[in-house]
Amino acid sequence: MNSIIYQNLGMAETHKNYIDGLWQDAATGATFKDINPARNADVIGNFPESGVEDVDDAVRAARHAFKKWSRRPAPERGDILRRIGDLLTERKSELAFQMTREMGKPFFETKGDVQEAIDTAYYAGTETRRLFGRTVPSEMPNKFNMSLRRPIGVCGVITAWNFPVAVPTWKMFPALACGNTIVFKPSEMAPHSGALLVQIMADAGVPPGVLNLVQGSANAGRALVEHPDVNLVSFTGSTVTGSKIGETCGRMHKRLSLEMGGKNPMIVLADADLDLVIDGLVWGAFGTTGQRCTATSRLIVHEDVHDELVENLRQRAVALKLGYGNDDDTEMGPVINQAAMDKIQSYMDIAKDEGAEILTGGKPASGEGLDDGFFFEPTILTGVTPEMRVAKEEIFGPVLSVLSISSYEEAVQVANNIEFGLSSSLYTSDVTTAFKAMHDIEAGITYINGPTIGAEAHMPFGGVKGTGNGHREGGWEVFDFYSETKTVYVDYSGQLQKAQIDNVDD
Repeated sequence: MNSIIYQNLGMAETHKNYIDGLWQDAATGATFKDINPARNADVIGNFPESGVEDVDDAVRAARHAFKKWSRRPAPERGDILRRIGDLLTERKSELAFQMTREMGKPFFETKGDVQEAIDTAYYAGTETRRLFGRTVPSEMPNKFNMSLRRPIGVCGVITAWNFPVAVPTWKMFPALACGNTIVFKPSEMAPHSGALLVQIMADAGVPPGVLNLVQGSANAGRALVEHPDVNLVSFTGSTVTGSKIGETCGRMHKRLSLEMGGKNPMIVLADADLDLVIDGLVWGAFGTTGQRCTATSRLIVHEDVHDELVENLRQRAVALKLGYGNDDDTEMGPVINQAAMDKIQSYMDIAKDEGAEILTGGKPASGEGLDDGFFFEPTILTGVTPEMRVAKEEIFGPVLSVLSISSYEEAVQVANNIEFGLSSSLYTSDVTTAFKAMHDIEAGITYINGPTIGAEAHMPFGGVKGTGNGHREGGWEVFDFYSETKTVYVDYSGQLQKAQIDNVDD
């Protein structure tokens, strides 16, 4: 058995960075503690608090490995990615258990997280046989024009804690498929999951130096972004941090992909199937305890069905079973830490000050199995208006703001009235309205008759406005981000041809 995955609960093991194929301590020996957010007495382990020296070692290893890895035939790189998928499948339940222990969402959700990584591994492995260039006619005789794809170099990958396996694989698997090497810094709130993923990738045959893991907090992330030998940065996290990273990468001419915040609307019109809506709302608003960038955080509902829908939703929300995610009957887990609890509670005060009503929830949850964790009740805010902070700012918790509207046009105006544009949703039985919404809603993703969550590995993922900077993760577009287009001309005419100068008569 793999000792990293099959560790005994309660043992505060000391974990290491993974650099150039070796597990090693941070240069200073400093560590930080990782605890179970549902059972605070359960210490998962101590992890390296890495700094500039550790990042420099990891980047140096990645730079050294790049030449050989980038020249390896792409389908051979795909074989390794498929082996990663096989190992993820084999270790799925064990990995999901440890992910739930570390970051809190129920076991059935973390199994889905791992499955998304499995799907991404097989998809990226297949795409290594489809890294297409183009051939096009030349405007000159006896000349051949084509383009091909080339890897970029060392990729700095910085990820959030809420999808600690799926999201890193969205970034790392396409990067490896394209021939790049990686320095990976997972969130300091999910370091163990990151280490488990790296161990699996190493076991599958990713060569030393091609994949490097550096644990730590913002200092390690900053050192990675600012390192002159890191060619590309892919970041998932807050809009504030992403903006700072964007400034650095712009100044240093690094390629950058940002996936940041969301305040995602579900529009419910009067002709919607309300039973279907309720199921979608419970899953979209309270799945992952509302801690998704794609969470359904705004319900924009037609006034004709507002009261019925909200009351039915209230009944479902108060019935949700809160607890430790590895217990069989748990439907909603904790928030990630005390800082998250404090932030959510502060928004309850803001909501009341602005005139919204806390219909249900609005406070930390207590009771059997809940008092040693960071649990917050599923919360519904009513009487919310578009200019309230709870209607515009990302709370990142199990909080749904309800806004009443009288028409489709008003709903779209309210939905678009924010700085974010990640995901969105419309429930209606009218196909014409559905197709209008696909164009009218300002978001990178729109679901029709489904909640705002549920991305698939083979589809592009990302947003507009304050959510992203134009790139997409997942699907076919991500391979363009992790590769450069190189244009090639082959002139076999045997003489100098001066393109447009020779090709056009005055």
